[in-house]
Amino acid sequence: MNATAIDPTPLSLERDIERVHRLHNDGQHAQALAAAQALLAEAPDRYDILYLIARTQRYLGQIDVALQTLDRVEALRPQYSLLHEERGHCYVVMRDAPRAIDALLRAVNINPALPSSWNLLEGLYRMTGDDANAAMAGAHVATLKRLAIDVVQATSHFSDGELDPAERIIRAHLLKVGNDVEGMRLLARIGLARDVLDDAELLLEAVLKVAPGYRSARYDYACVLFERHLYQRACEEIEKLLAAEPHHLDYRTLYASASVGLGEHDRAIALYQKLILEAPNAADLHLSLAHSLKTQGRQAEAIDAYRAATTARPNFGDAYWSLANLKTYRFQGDEIARMRAEEASPATSLIDRYHLCFALGKAFEDQGDYAQSWQYYAQGNALKRSESRYRPEIIETNTRRQIEVCTREFLTARANVGEPSAEPIFIVGLPRAGSTLIEQILASHSLVEGTQELADIPRIVLDLQGRDPDLDDPRYPGVLAEMQPEDFRKLGEKYLRDTRIYRSGKPYFIDKMPNNFRHLGLIHLMLPNAKIIDARREPMACCFSNIKQLFATGQEFTYSIEDIARYYCTYLDLMQHWDQALPGRVLRVHHEDVVDDLEGNVRRILDFCDLPFEPACLEFHKTERSVRTASSEQVRRPIFRDGLDQWMKFDAQLAPLREALGDALERYRPQA
Repeated sequence: MNATAIDPTPLSLERDIERVHRLHNDGQHAQALAAAQALLAEAPDRYDILYLIARTQRYLGQIDVALQTLDRVEALRPQYSLLHEERGHCYVVMRDAPRAIDALLRAVNINPALPSSWNLLEGLYRMTGDDANAAMAGAHVATLKRLAIDVVQATSHFSDGELDPAERIIRAHLLKVGNDVEGMRLLARIGLARDVLDDAELLLEAVLKVAPGYRSARYDYACVLFERHLYQRACEEIEKLLAAEPHHLDYRTLYASASVGLGEHDRAIALYQKLILEAPNAADLHLSLAHSLKTQGRQAEAIDAYRAATTARPNFGDAYWSLANLKTYRFQGDEIARMRAEEASPATSLIDRYHLCFALGKAFEDQGDYAQSWQYYAQGNALKRSESRYRPEIIETNTRRQIEVCTREFLTARANVGEPSAEPIFIVGLPRAGSTLIEQILASHSLVEGTQELADIPRIVLDLQGRDPDLDDPRYPGVLAEMQPEDFRKLGEKYLRDTRIYRSGKPYFIDKMPNNFRHLGLIHLMLPNAKIIDARREPMACCFSNIKQLFATGQEFTYSIEDIARYYCTYLDLMQHWDQALPGRVLRVHHEDVVDDLEGNVRRILDFCDLPFEPACLEFHKTERSVRTASSEQVRRPIFRDGLDQWMKFDAQLAPLREALGDALERYRPQA
């Protein structure tokens, strides 16, 4: 599970920190303080060393200095539970019960596995005559006493975001004791945090077999299913929980989110609206409601809900970016001033900062201040890229191996081995290349179901890669050569079965996951009669549109000029290969051509899909349906040319992009 985890702490520093702990535990507080301060000089940004300093300062009676040190800890890591616990200890020494209780409550809300905090809270509540809360704190103490000490310690690390030590401790515990429900659940939660979802799913299934009534584990299981985009199964699990606790806020919130995943937006909107009545200051609920309203084309209501989210939390970057991402919304001067102030505030988190940067980039672009706009786009991308683990060589390795494995001879030898259905229409390419427009055109046809960017092909690929994949030497696509014809037919049947939940009975349906271009060999083997459309856009326009787009999830290649240029070139390489290996299987549609000649290209697309012409496809903007992508508002308007050359306003700033793209500027449109 921790194959990709990297412990950044040098072993020598780890040993020195442990020595400070020993000095402190032995009562040598002055020596511990001196040693910790010496370590801090070597590693000034280590929050855990600062915490040790504050703790020894308290033991030495330096309470005011300790509180100042804890302020420094909070600036580095505000969600570190032990800093709030230590602050509570300081207030206890100062005999300030109200502030001690507040600090300790913050600690246990972050990390419920803190026996010291619960013990202190129980005593403080009894001292202040609050018997009900004292009993509550005492119940938590009793619960922690019943758990194995390893589980408590690992849970504490997990709650503080320290996944490496949490995993080491709980794995050693499980090796020692065998099946332990709490330990297995914690390991599954670590898997969920690390995005190792198959392990987490298996662990939680094992827990629920032993303890089917364990609601917290069932909720975790529903969360894993949700993250795997298995929305129907997630809903089924949540319904079991709601049958027992119909008013549980977390269950109802997850049920609403899973309903969104299923495209059940009416149900989701009703759920969010009820939740907001009970929790009017929950900014996330306002945001989720707004997203569903936007998806249904209810833009005015969506704007009101996004603004309510910013009122509930003034530095809520996602809400501001969501307004910008409507593409048609224009920020006013006071909103821009507020965003700039929040972005510049030291209290604003990284995630809120980069959301605000992208929103400000759009705001200044709309005002025609392109220099200021680019400054914010560049800053937002740099901040987002700083937290990404994207490695372009992994995509390039996959491309090279697709070309090596899925040759024309290989695919010809396996012709028509898959499920023969012609129901799916795949639209592939890069994001922001016009795929949503093609989807909206096709979904306006009476025989075609518009769904969404389905995760089923990527999920099949993950299964083929196997458990604990080696990203530098992946099992897929080489594993395709080991598979039997029956295997491909079963995969095709599984794909059709799993995607049926998104359909209402029309003969054909669209899967618009753009990254599926990397898997056209697999798609051809699974579904040899499916239609495949490559949505392509001029590289400068396409790459710039991605650079200024902050995606909700995935698409990690879009957050630097080098990464997006390499990805575009890789896309061209692989699509050229598919043209050679699968001649005639892919229809290429250039976005600029659709804009210049809508009817001609609509007829071309429909002919390729063996669909009769319908005038509604020309009036796609009148089609009422849910659209979840960044182009949702644009495809609800008649076709326009505004965006084709928008990148030219940033021509000077995009010179490095032009250089990085190289010959892609010509070969994106091969001459017939």
